[in-house]
Amino acid sequence: MPDFTIVTTYHLPVFRHRTYQADSLDEACRAAIEDDSWDIAEKDVDSSGAIHITGIWDGAHAAYAGPPIQIPQQFDEPVQRRARHFEILLGLLKILFDDVRATRPPSPDWLARSTWAIARGEAILAGDPDPEEPIDQPQPSHVMVRLQEDRVRDAITAVLEADPSFKAVRPAAVTNDEVHAACLSIATTMDFSDVVRNAEFQAALLAIRSAHRRLASD
Repeated sequence: MPDFTIVTTYHLPVFRHRTYQADSLDEACRAAIEDDSWDIAEKDVDSSGAIHITGIWDGAHAAYAGPPIQIPQQFDEPVQRRARHFEILLGLLKILFDDVRATRPPSPDWLARSTWAIARGEAILAGDPDPEEPIDQPQPSHVMVRLQEDRVRDAITAVLEADPSFKAVRPAAVTNDEVHAACLSIATTMDFSDVVRNAEFQAALLAIRSAHRRLASD
């Protein structure tokens, strides 16, 4: 049975209480971070971090005696595991962001929030301050309809039963890829502007009636 020399570590928080005068909360926090004086530091034993592995060597009593063995990521410090996974999720968001912009116009709210989230993620990785959130956040939008592929497949069955011109086609012959491509085509090419304008007008009337009733009851 082989021997392994393993270094395990836990981080012990050290804290201090100090008052800072500043024009804003951000400036006070920045001053506290940049303060190098720790003459009044205290240890917080009760809040010590999780035990994790920081070094592995092949053999007995072999610490630092040769090249270390790569540490399996599941035994890293939990905060480091989260940070690595954060980088993966940030990368996936950036890929999704580019794909959505390329295939169809995204909602302004999603676009603004995703742009800020990506900028904040990159700032975190670089150790920089958070970017400012957009001052003019887009107004909320509302999804009125959703084109569901399973309901489209139900419609395919109904059409084939009613239209004899497609008698050679059976519902099962229409593939999922064909349904998906058809839905994308309709979602990106069909003009819903008249429907949306009518819905906006009806919503305006409903809001006006609500305000009228409220003012009449005051």
